[in-house]
Amino acid sequence: MSDFDAIDALLAAVGPQAELPPPEVRRELRERARLSKAQVARTLGVSPSTVGAWESGRDPAEEIRAKYAYLLDGLAAKFTTGTAQEATPAEDAEDAEDGDEARGETGDEAGDEVESLAIAEPCVLCGSPARHRVAGFAQHLDPADCRPVVAAPPITTQPTAARATTTSPGTRPSRGPAKRAFQEQSGPGDLIGRTVRAALAEHRGDVDAALAALLKRAIPDAMRLLDETRKGARYDIVAHPWIPDVLRKQTSRGADQIWEARPKWTRRELPPGRHEVTALDINGAYLSALKTHLPLGQLEHTTGFAHDRRRAGVHLITPPAWEHGAVLPNPIGNRDEPGPLWVTEPTLRLLLRLSGPKHALCAPPEIHESYTSGATENLLEKFRVALKDARDTAIAEDDEVTLEYVKAMYSKFVSTMGESNYNRELYRPDWMHIIRSQAFSNLWMKALKAHDEGLTVVRAMGTDELHVIGDWHRVFTEGRGVTEVKTKDIYTAGTKETDDTEDLPGEEE
Repeated sequence: MSDFDAIDALLAAVGPQAELPPPEVRRELRERARLSKAQVARTLGVSPSTVGAWESGRDPAEEIRAKYAYLLDGLAAKFTTGTAQEATPAEDAEDAEDGDEARGETGDEAGDEVESLAIAEPCVLCGSPARHRVAGFAQHLDPADCRPVVAAPPITTQPTAARATTTSPGTRPSRGPAKRAFQEQSGPGDLIGRTVRAALAEHRGDVDAALAALLKRAIPDAMRLLDETRKGARYDIVAHPWIPDVLRKQTSRGADQIWEARPKWTRRELPPGRHEVTALDINGAYLSALKTHLPLGQLEHTTGFAHDRRRAGVHLITPPAWEHGAVLPNPIGNRDEPGPLWVTEPTLRLLLRLSGPKHALCAPPEIHESYTSGATENLLEKFRVALKDARDTAIAEDDEVTLEYVKAMYSKFVSTMGESNYNRELYRPDWMHIIRSQAFSNLWMKALKAHDEGLTVVRAMGTDELHVIGDWHRVFTEGRGVTEVKTKDIYTAGTKETDDTEDLPGEEE
């Protein structure tokens, strides 16, 4: 019987409507069998985050459901009949203690694959000797044990594994090289390169066919890259938490209640005369926006004006009046209706920043209620850096296939993490709105920088379009890097007789 025949027989025996135990039982069975999420994921052909989602309450799709049910039934039968190998009480207590400690400090991902080391290895986070390996990487389970070191050995070109084995027990590598070694050992950047090379080989060098295939798989590949960069992470990603009604679509084709503050602004009047206007293109807007304060867990409801910078989420606010619309766009975008509205963390932080003593451009917003969770700005940092490095390399090597593939990975990752049928592994509409709003906030701050440096801001649109009059080269660096800008268009606007913008190109939808 072939493998496919065996699977068909398996599916026929289990049936399409196989019953699944409750989520907490699914996890209990896996942990009792000492199986990691990664092991189950490889067997079923999914990602570890998908297994985590199943154990958090989400049911698998029908074609995977039968296989997953069969696995769980088999595990339950083993424990019921006593055929599984039992550990001694002392071992059980020790394993439970280790597992609890790992989950408490490094998240479920690390808790599944914690190994004790007979010989200490350099911690990937601080470089000091560590006695445990988490998800394949040596690190301290207790954050208090991670400490910076003073000596900084030279960075060598040896592979990470070689450096780890040649480090003497008494030597403490510096914090900088240790972090670099972690990024190199996890290999997320090379994962992108290997995928592109495999696609080109499969299509015998046909660039268009390879790129088309890569774009189709951009979403699952982005999730795979996210899993790769989350190995050894200290924060667990809750892929499918409880979501408040304000983040749920009101109708099947409608929108939720979150206002992202998307800029769509054109200056009404220009200085007298004709002017050369440069339309600047902001590179990698969504890629840069991945560095933002994201809530880690389930959102919790609070009321009142106070804003806790250690938390992030969405907020119901009454925005302040904006009196600078003649020269700068409103930070909350074009909004016709007055009154309170739900905004994201980046929009709130931008308003608070602009109301502070440094800028004093508006009054503080009034916060009525919030849904927030403990947050970190670096949750997706390794993911962002891997994509940025691949993008930089592709630009340097004039590799348009990799460049377009990487662009599709991060743009589709952001656009499908909400209510999307294209990405069922990650359901975080709060993250989607926050990342988008961060991109809009970043563009607004560039407009403010241009204005403060004496340029005339003519237009700000979406995430990446800023039109200015004046010598912009003294304000922004030209190039294709994510911290640089490039010229999108140059045109002439204004008239000698009137101070209007009638010659501006039409607004994009």
